[in-house]
Amino acid sequence: MTAEAEYPVIGEGGRAEPGRGAGRVEHGDANATRTKAEPALMEAAVERSNMQRAYQRVVRNKGAAGVDGLGVSELGDVLRQHWPTIKAKLLAGSYCPQPVRQVSIPKPNGGERKLGIPTVLDRLIQQALHQVLSPIFEPTFSEHSYGFRPGRNAHQAVRAAQRHVLGGHGWVVDLDLESFFDRVNHDLLMRRVGEKVADRRVLKLIRRYLKAGMMVDGLQSPRREGTPQGGPLSPLLSNVLLTGLDRELQRRRHRFVRYADDVVIHVRSKRAGQRVLASVTRYVETALKLRVSETKSAVARPSQRTFLGYRIDHRGVLCISVKSRVRLIGKLRQLLRRARGRSLSHTIEVLNPVLRGWAAYFKLAHSKTALQFIDGWVRRKLRCILWRQWKRPYTRQRYLQRLGLSEQRAWKSAVNGRGPWWNAGASHMNAAMPKARFDRMGLVAVLDTVLRLQRVS
Repeated sequence: MTAEAEYPVIGEGGRAEPGRGAGRVEHGDANATRTKAEPALMEAAVERSNMQRAYQRVVRNKGAAGVDGLGVSELGDVLRQHWPTIKAKLLAGSYCPQPVRQVSIPKPNGGERKLGIPTVLDRLIQQALHQVLSPIFEPTFSEHSYGFRPGRNAHQAVRAAQRHVLGGHGWVVDLDLESFFDRVNHDLLMRRVGEKVADRRVLKLIRRYLKAGMMVDGLQSPRREGTPQGGPLSPLLSNVLLTGLDRELQRRRHRFVRYADDVVIHVRSKRAGQRVLASVTRYVETALKLRVSETKSAVARPSQRTFLGYRIDHRGVLCISVKSRVRLIGKLRQLLRRARGRSLSHTIEVLNPVLRGWAAYFKLAHSKTALQFIDGWVRRKLRCILWRQWKRPYTRQRYLQRLGLSEQRAWKSAVNGRGPWWNAGASHMNAAMPKARFDRMGLVAVLDTVLRLQRVS
């Protein structure tokens, strides 16, 4: 479905088309209860152009189906049939979200992260709310906050942390908010939202989203705290709550950087860092009703900690953390495992988006050795796949000859009795499949990509 066909049920100005039953609600009791000074946020949320933008964003983001099993491709049909009724309920303040589907994904440092996947319709409504709420809250956010904000990104956050280190603040307080998204206090969060939002229908709907049950294996469990990751509203709400922490740190004149729930505070000495960690922990646990992890929070040199995948050494140079490299290799292993039995060109097509995205994210790093290792590892794994696919000695000899090896060397290599991984790193496979050949096949080399991006920027 094209972007223009998405909203046949919404007429001009965001009103439902005549004869479909939504018009009565727009002028009903819900509007009559609002004061003149109260902004009609719900009307702005369901207005045609806002919903159109929200629809396009949801479709572009794709995502898994919620508890109703409906995918993004089916959203247009749902809206054609039911939008007037849905809109009427939203304007009347009677719309009730469906439960979210819980899925668990492994965390890089162990354990599991619980995600709550709303239905595609609820994702659409949340996105529409986000678009009208973001301009209200954005001016109130701290300049030291970089996560999930327009015009701000992780690279800016990393650069800010780097500037603090270069400025002589060579110790970092790495503050870990334990299970942040699972522990958000609903009353405290709604109080913060209510300071800027007067439309009671919007407040009621946000609270309903916060309290929407979690569906696990067909059983629904109520939720009394937390804002599950997976919905468009959660990032904005997290910033609304954690702005309180930002303001407190600014009041104390700390040098800090926050990206979502990742917080680093830069100080000049270990002793100062220990005092800051203790006092900020008290604030977080009393004022924000959150918990600071004693085991994961620490006062250390920046080179000993990781911030957004980067490590800052004692000279202020940005490096790629070991954990980031391990995560990439783990992801590549999964892709390569699925690629067995497929052509090399197809495998390269699968790997390239991951390698290109990873290189773009780590373009700030000066880690030539680490990047060379990753490139070499990828090429060796691809050679290993080829060696397995060739299977028999005569097949291996034939392919090695085609790739430029002499008959004698090809046969000697084919019958050496060694395993695939050893052969993938041996001189005969490096000669048959050198880097230049992979380059011609279009394989992304992360070192070359990072160097090119650094030259451009």
